[in-house]
Amino acid sequence: MKRRVFSREFKVEAVKLIKERGVAVAQAARDLDVAESVLRRWAREGEGNPRQAFPGHGQVKPEQQELTQLRREVARLKAERDILKKAAAYFARESI
Repeated sequence: MKRRVFSREFKVEAVKLIKERGVAVAQAARDLDVAESVLRRWAREGEGNPRQAFPGHGQVKPEQQELTQLRREVARLKAERDILKKAAAYFARESI
């Protein structure tokens, strides 16, 4: 059985159905043909900041984006450090 994939819009609308319209989670899950636990998880994820909820397919949370940027910077700085170490060793050896 293939895993079903739901779009971000579908998830947002499902959460709105529960939060704004007051439909019971069990009823909404039956209507949408989704497991209750999945619908409850979507509701939890959508509580904080709805604009940042449900990342995926290229949408990255700001924290993850910053972490990726910092890792790139660390790798670049390590490469610069290694180049400087090799240059210092080369010039120290040549001057002797």
